[in-house]
Amino acid sequence: MPEYLAPGVFVEEVSFRAKSIEGVGTSVAGIVGPTRTGPLRGKPEVVTSFAEYVRLFGDAADLLLGNPAAAVLNHTAIAARVFFENGGKQLFVVRVSNGVNATDADGVNAAPGAATFARRADTDNRVTFAARFPGALGAYTLELYWKDSENLLRSESVSAPAEGELVFMDAAGVPEDVAAGDLAVAIPAARFPMDIRALVRRSGDHYVIANNRAVLTADDGTAITAAAFQRPGAPEGSLMIAGGLDAADRVSFTRVAAKAPTSGPLVNGTSAEIRFVAETDLSAFTGAAHWGTLRTLRGTLNAAGTELTVPTGALNPGVAAPITLRLPALAAVPGAVSAVMVQRAFDIDVRAGGPNGEVVYSFGGMTSAPTGAGSLATVMSASPQRRADRLTQPVSCTLGVGADGAQIQAALFSLFDTAALNPPSLSPVGPRYLITLTGGSDGNAPSATDYTGETDEVNGSTGFAALEDVEDVSIVMAPAAAAGTGSDAATIHQGVVAAMQSHCRRMRYRVGIVEPRDGLSQSEVRDFRSNFDDSRLALYFPWVVIADPTGVRTTITVPPAGFVAGVYANTDVTRGVHKAPANEPVIGALHFAQEVNRFQQELLNPNGINCLRSFPGRGHRVWGGRTLSSDPEWKYVNVRRYFLYLERSIDKSTQWVVFEPNGERLWANVRSAVEDFLYNEWFNGRLLGGSPKAAYFVRCDRSTMTQNDLDNGRLVCLVGVAPLTPAEFVIFRIGQKTADA
Repeated sequence: MPEYLAPGVFVEEVSFRAKSIEGVGTSVAGIVGPTRTGPLRGKPEVVTSFAEYVRLFGDAADLLLGNPAAAVLNHTAIAARVFFENGGKQLFVVRVSNGVNATDADGVNAAPGAATFARRADTDNRVTFAARFPGALGAYTLELYWKDSENLLRSESVSAPAEGELVFMDAAGVPEDVAAGDLAVAIPAARFPMDIRALVRRSGDHYVIANNRAVLTADDGTAITAAAFQRPGAPEGSLMIAGGLDAADRVSFTRVAAKAPTSGPLVNGTSAEIRFVAETDLSAFTGAAHWGTLRTLRGTLNAAGTELTVPTGALNPGVAAPITLRLPALAAVPGAVSAVMVQRAFDIDVRAGGPNGEVVYSFGGMTSAPTGAGSLATVMSASPQRRADRLTQPVSCTLGVGADGAQIQAALFSLFDTAALNPPSLSPVGPRYLITLTGGSDGNAPSATDYTGETDEVNGSTGFAALEDVEDVSIVMAPAAAAGTGSDAATIHQGVVAAMQSHCRRMRYRVGIVEPRDGLSQSEVRDFRSNFDDSRLALYFPWVVIADPTGVRTTITVPPAGFVAGVYANTDVTRGVHKAPANEPVIGALHFAQEVNRFQQELLNPNGINCLRSFPGRGHRVWGGRTLSSDPEWKYVNVRRYFLYLERSIDKSTQWVVFEPNGERLWANVRSAVEDFLYNEWFNGRLLGGSPKAAYFVRCDRSTMTQNDLDNGRLVCLVGVAPLTPAEFVIFRIGQKTADA
């Protein structure tokens, strides 16, 4: 009660009407079964189209189950596909695999026979790629594309090098006044003048011969060994020109280096490749053996862009020892090199089905840096921050502790497929940077325990238990359970149906769609049906023959649950849940595995076995609408589902009643709310009766509650509803009559 403490005008809001009841949705379905990829634990994710299902859980290609693995139809994906084809709108998917209850989400502690993760790591475990979800589909091929791939080769003539700069010197006919200075061995004057072709670094008036690599020729053609320029204990030789140099006449300097790319300066360890236009021999300036006709050499640049370090191994087949190539030496062999391509930032495409498979995901803007926003471990995180990425990102990358950028680059190159990296010389296809993950498997077929699942609030629930976290689901199915093979397949299937029955009763407002195993005779189907008596289960027979969506086979035979669930959902949306989901076409069916005629259905229908039948001129239809209950009150699927709809609608929309004062005013409000809701149902033709009074009644007063109920806080409202049962048997009685005069 408000308090009035000071004089004034007070405006207060009051309600003079009862709160309305809104009908709940009944067309949301849930499916439990093995898929090609996707999470095994946690709250199920809803998909609204088959394309979205493929993005999260993989396509409809066969699963590889068992040991040894054998291809089996992917019934979960196929059921999802036909669910949407038959009018379904929303589908919650729960993936199960063998041993799922004992397997961690990351597969570290996997149960025997469980699905495994595909992985790939270098020998030092500096870079490890792994599929984020278990399964054979996880054997992805990663294709790396260098973004920072411009030609950085720079060559220019200079009149004189800067102090300390490394250049290529070509001096012809140097006169006799040139003398060698600070040498261990003097050069006889008779050998002057001479030609000098060497990598040099200017130091005052001296020219230091870099790495002791030079070609010297006297005027009589005698070669002077470079060793003559080696100072004791020093890696470089010194040459002094006494009279100076006339650059215009006798000597030229050429500067060759890799310039900084447009994206920023070079750093030590920047990955690059040098591309040759012909067979090239720079051994005189590298100190390495001649490497033949390779088109490319791959390695890392220094920060100055003057040295390319070329490692051995698969990265550079045929290179016997590591090479340090001084880029200024390229001036000694003009036209030998076409480009120096820096390779720093890169993108990665994830391909399913091999190097030429479909791109299912792309990562962009990555570098070989061990940390930062562009590092592999950040972009390809094993635990993405966004839920959308956690569901769809197929691959993660982890980096070894302490690995630097150069080591990460080297590890990447060691993982690249050698054949793709070094195509034949006449191949029109350039090098491809491919990394293929290996080791993923779908495990063994899931058991009934795997379908039942477990409730785990920390790591995420599994199986049917995971569907308990979703309130909106009204239809449940597990078609893959009916397709198992092996001696215990029938027992597993029956156990899964029992788990579904328990789940539907526990969640109260759900019905389960059941199918027998394929190929059973009518007597075997009746025996299977006799194991269950529940109004929340409905059995459909036989299986459906459809065109193979994968194209591997012409036709395949699949369980009917996906089709029937789509019919349920479509009927609920177009007509209402009060309409029996029967006499509706089965979209996508070519025919049925067994053709059921009227006489055969007369044996099956009284047992609650709903048949799928083909009719001339009317196509393939659902021709039954009964539950598996022996109670005649709940014989029909639409009556059971309609009452679940009424119960859940009233339950959800009257939560405001809890803790209200339990008196006449509250009782009147409750009566009014329920009566208004039921009147709308009757007005829309969903209840039987010519008037509201004949169609329903609502009582909430002293006649429904005792004083003991009131003392214990109980409000009891009694609701009676006259449902519409389907016209299952349509009878026309025709007889002869005598014509009137």
